[in-house]
Amino acid sequence: MGLTEACNLIAADQLKPVDLLQASFNKANEVEPTLRAFVSRASLDSMVEQIQPGPLSGIPIAAKDIINTVDLPTTNGSPIYKDKTPAEDAAIIKKIHSLGGVIFGKTVTTEFAWRNPGPTTNPVNPEHTPGGSSSGSAASVGAGVVPLALGSQTQGSIIRPAAYCGVVGYKASYGAVSKLGAHALSYSLDHIGFFTRSVDDMAFAFNNLKNSDSSDPELIVIPDLVFSVKRELPMLDRPKIALLETPLDHMMSDEQKQVLSAAAKKLEESGAIVQKLSLPQEYWDGIQAMNLILESEAAEIHAHHSEHANDLLSTHIQELVARGLKHSAPAYIAAKFLQKKLRASIASYFDEFDAFLMAPASGEAPKSLVSTGDPVFCALWSFLGTPSIAIPAGKSKNGLPLGIQLIGSYRGDAKLLSVAKFSESALAK
Repeated sequence: MGLTEACNLIAADQLKPVDLLQASFNKANEVEPTLRAFVSRASLDSMVEQIQPGPLSGIPIAAKDIINTVDLPTTNGSPIYKDKTPAEDAAIIKKIHSLGGVIFGKTVTTEFAWRNPGPTTNPVNPEHTPGGSSSGSAASVGAGVVPLALGSQTQGSIIRPAAYCGVVGYKASYGAVSKLGAHALSYSLDHIGFFTRSVDDMAFAFNNLKNSDSSDPELIVIPDLVFSVKRELPMLDRPKIALLETPLDHMMSDEQKQVLSAAAKKLEESGAIVQKLSLPQEYWDGIQAMNLILESEAAEIHAHHSEHANDLLSTHIQELVARGLKHSAPAYIAAKFLQKKLRASIASYFDEFDAFLMAPASGEAPKSLVSTGDPVFCALWSFLGTPSIAIPAGKSKNGLPLGIQLIGSYRGDAKLLSVAKFSESALAK
């Protein structure tokens, strides 16, 4: 059952929240021995006690284990924080509680949301990665345990695992969703985002959970989305979509290329205008600047860990910090300036196009739990802070999900979600 369906049934007194929680609890018990998506889970009794009236009343929601929760430990995927319980909920957890939502459990993350994989498997095939760093969140929605999960993205940690697990993943405009109370990987790049089973579900989740905290220095205000009485989002009529030709295209598998091409054709057949577009190389060079920012900021964030608990850090974090310490202040300032410049200049392309279209990853989820895959197909949009969404679009010959990625203008979240709804409908034909 999807998010909006569950909310509609509960609001109409046709579904008891306790029954929904029981079904999710039973599903988790069934799949967790293989899926291993959760670090910790709330008891059924404690979840029932949390039920409050509101638009998310009784909805079980999974939270990535870098997001602070008072009722469950927040380990950040690191032995340094084993069994550590924060003193205060993260801002988005407080908002979930205020809307009646229930925190079902904390999902597996790579260590501090960076590369070192946890035990989670792909819900379609356990021999393959679910992606990362939001591994457990993507897998828990893909396996049907919860209808909504919270993740985070610094490079590609929502869009890529969503594509690998066959679900919808959304990274909103930078600042549109509060990250206060989530452990940072990079102050300038981190986003909190969501996993759902449909675009309507995603739009409803975003509309309820977007940032409205005036005390948050990074707040950007996104106007409320408009829905039908059934909580359905209107589709944008005849969207104009740019099919990006990128320097990354040679990295795509043949199957991913075919799925992307077939998606573009279906969009056109449904009334969209699709035109090829190549962005200047300066934008793609921005990925190098992004890495410099991430490494520099991670070195500062993990300075205390490096000094007092270096033996408990993986080589992934140790090497990340070492690279960050080598960057100069002028190089960091130049990278930050380029980020600001490119975010401003990309806006001119969205005067002509409603959205960009490209691959969310190189192809199907790799057959390994050692790596979570390459985030490079998502990196530029995290660097620029523009919204992006992954939508399921097909399957590989191995039966694994393949998707597409749509990108919108900074602060243009409402339009991007409307284009995504159009695209989802077109791909279903």
